[in-house]
Amino acid sequence: QVQLVESGGGSVQPGDSLTLTCAASLTIYSSDRVFWYRQAPGKEREFVASVKWRDNVKVYGDSVKGRFTIYRDAARNTVELEMHSLKFEDTGVYFCNVRSEWGQGTQVVVSS
Repeated sequence: QVQLVESGGGSVQPGDSLTLTCAASLTIYSSDRVFWYRQAPGKEREFVASVKWRDNVKVYGDSVKGRFTIYRDAARNTVELEMHSLKFEDTGVYFCNVRSEWGQGTQVVVSS
């Protein structure tokens, strides 16, 4: 049973924007933190952003600060990742993570 489903990926050009969505069918507890990670071809998985469910405290990876914003919607049980000013190096598969659960990922390709 898939508990996390990512969507919204696609192919864009440098400077474009995309919004990814993580839809959770599992219960997200107030103490949980929801994470976005990404993995580029041939590279290790990299932390992108996280949000604490209880108090909405957000943390960002250095490479995306000022360009990406993470939002949580408790009513819909979703977490969005709004990405602006996309760069070539933002290319990768983006994954949502809560506790030990991972989604299947959504692909983002930034190319000219």
